[in-house]
Amino acid sequence: MRSRYAGDPFTTSTPEIATALEDVSIPTLLLALVHITGDPRFIRDYKQMGIFLNEVQGFMSEEDKARARAEALSVIADYRDRGCPEPEPLSPELIREMMDWAACEHVGDDYLALVSEELDLDGVDPRRPAPLPAERTGELPVVVIGCGESGILAGVRLQQANVPFTIVEKNAGPGGTWWENSYPGARVDVANHFYCYSFEPNNDWTHFFAEQYELRDYFTKVIDKHDLGERVRWNTEVLAAEWNDDDGSWSVSVRGADGSAETLRARAIITAVGQLNRPNIPAIDGADRFAGPSFHSAAWDHSVDVTGKRVALIGAGASGFQIAPAIAADVEHLTVFQRTAQWMFPNPMYHDEVGDGVRWAMRHLPFYGRWYRFLVLWPGSDKGLDAAEGDPNYTGDDAVSDINAAAAMMFSQWITGQVGDDQELLAKVLPDYPACGKRTLQDNGSWLQTLQRDNVELVRTPIREITANGVVTDDGASHDVDIIVYATGFRHTDVLWPLKVTGRNGVDLHEMWGTRPYAYLGITVPEFPNFFIVYGPGTHLAHGGSLIFQSELQMRYVDQCLQRLAESDVHSMEPKPDAATDWHRRTQVQIKKMVWSHPAVKHSYFKNADGEIHTVSPWRLNEYWAAVREPDWSQFIVREGK
Repeated sequence: MRSRYAGDPFTTSTPEIATALEDVSIPTLLLALVHITGDPRFIRDYKQMGIFLNEVQGFMSEEDKARARAEALSVIADYRDRGCPEPEPLSPELIREMMDWAACEHVGDDYLALVSEELDLDGVDPRRPAPLPAERTGELPVVVIGCGESGILAGVRLQQANVPFTIVEKNAGPGGTWWENSYPGARVDVANHFYCYSFEPNNDWTHFFAEQYELRDYFTKVIDKHDLGERVRWNTEVLAAEWNDDDGSWSVSVRGADGSAETLRARAIITAVGQLNRPNIPAIDGADRFAGPSFHSAAWDHSVDVTGKRVALIGAGASGFQIAPAIAADVEHLTVFQRTAQWMFPNPMYHDEVGDGVRWAMRHLPFYGRWYRFLVLWPGSDKGLDAAEGDPNYTGDDAVSDINAAAAMMFSQWITGQVGDDQELLAKVLPDYPACGKRTLQDNGSWLQTLQRDNVELVRTPIREITANGVVTDDGASHDVDIIVYATGFRHTDVLWPLKVTGRNGVDLHEMWGTRPYAYLGITVPEFPNFFIVYGPGTHLAHGGSLIFQSELQMRYVDQCLQRLAESDVHSMEPKPDAATDWHRRTQVQIKKMVWSHPAVKHSYFKNADGEIHTVSPWRLNEYWAAVREPDWSQFIVREGK
């Protein structure tokens, strides 16, 4: 059977192939040629100058790229004329050489298993659970809370494992944040060919960083392909969950769109609600007096036309950063109120469309899509941690290490190069805290171009109050507006809020956590049996990677827990208290080494009211991959006797 990643046979004409090759990533093309021919000269004869985030040409010279296209055209035309046979498998040694060449450095043994699994050149989906016998799963109903990326993933994996389940989703459709955040300019800031399920790649993205509607449609297609729709309770919100120790089950209280209440029984719960899904609207004096429309960016009111209006955009983090350039040309005047300047990472590809040639290569060239995924995964993951981790021997106040200082210099040059001689604007947009201390935003120049428009004003003075006519700042200045948009983020540190979860002996989850949420490996919590969190505390990725990738690792772990729970004599499982507290302790030790904890970072959605960070993962992807590869049952209390 042909590998699903070996490419679809084609009859494309030679001139059309030549046109397609003008569009592709040349390093990825050369890796595909090695598969087609089995000949490693296609990487040995070409030297990449380096690999950098969103630089998919490897800094190769134009001469080398032209030579590669010419050689590729001949090889691909011959491959076509031979009927596009499935390539012979390559040796592990050659695959390793290809990894090193693509990464422009040696892929260490500590990453090899993770990368090999992610490439999945055999097309076997190595994270897929083994199906369980029906007689073992019939009494194992699972309730999944949320139908965003992790909830859909949970549904796919539970279905593959033959585990009965119901997904409960408060919205009318799938995608979670990609269903709710339909504001102008909304798009992902992780390269799309990595920001998708490893087992469901999409060869037809229209942008390298897709817009909201396309991500929503992608998740809809995955649901349809796997026939999950009938398992989802749409427009239904989970209010509470209570553990019943007598029969080892959960009572899950839900409320439908019509207000009707119902209780679902589950042997296990998987929460897949995310951490960026409950809007944070600041308590600003007088907000309820404003006479015009006002709404949060995650609840954009599409009945309100901003054309020709005076708009106040309160907040300029990730959402505001996208909204302002998208609406600036249409509004009469845009006033952006920003509390903290943001570091920006230069990404010329951020708004680029995926060309027809790339889509053709993704569909037809053997393993082109898998290697392109690797090409954006490798520099876009743990490389960011190098700049975020502090060096205890570093003595400067404006950075935490030499690498961090170099990042600040690069980001600063990117900002100052766009601002030019406007010192007033530069003082407003140049951050005063170390680079990478907060979420670093992808930028292709559109943000600072927007701020330099005649009809756009950036205000850094704090807001005192909101009146019927607009916004008043602490300096007494009044900014009259017609519409207020709150791009003020989410209640990130309030993990699982407002869900009420009651565990063993009546323990309330939020009372137990207080302002310091924790879970063993970010997934399970003592005193809460058969309760699994995907994207739980301590697993938010602030240094790179993809939350979909992270969810796949966590869901494989949950699958194995459910397999154990399906055993006939198992009543419940939960982590030992020491296991959870030790994981939390070790995570906190590592967190305090990171730039995110720097005291100069005063306003960050990572930090709770006490300035502590309990939601972010400080671990390299390979470290977390190894930690959740399979459960260590010595760290669990597994009770028998259903």
